[in-house]
Amino acid sequence: MKDEITYDDLKQHEHIFTLAPFFVLKMMAKKNSNLVRKFQTTIESHLDKLDEEQKSKLNLILESDVDHLQKLLRQAYEHTKLKQYELLSDPKNKEFIELNLNELRKLILKK
Repeated sequence: MKDEITYDDLKQHEHIFTLAPFFVLKMMAKKNSNLVRKFQTTIESHLDKLDEEQKSKLNLILESDVDHLQKLLRQAYEHTKLKQYELLSDPKNKEFIELNLNELRKLILKK
């Protein structure tokens, strides 16, 4: 069992990062929006369907340092040129990522 999230983990779930069009994600990041709260019902539904490996990877993400996650997102951008990765890897959006990771942690604790 790995104890750190990797670029390969991101690559496996690339579809998640592209669900929101770039311009929507950019607007949400700029406003430092709480996406977890906005999509709580959908997130809860997905959390209920996770297998043990997926839960383990989610825990790795939640326990990861945001700077490390942003480095992986930058690496993902360099490989794919997806604007969503570029946006999320920008240090200006660190607070946005922290906010949403914290909200996801709270949501999981309630379950």
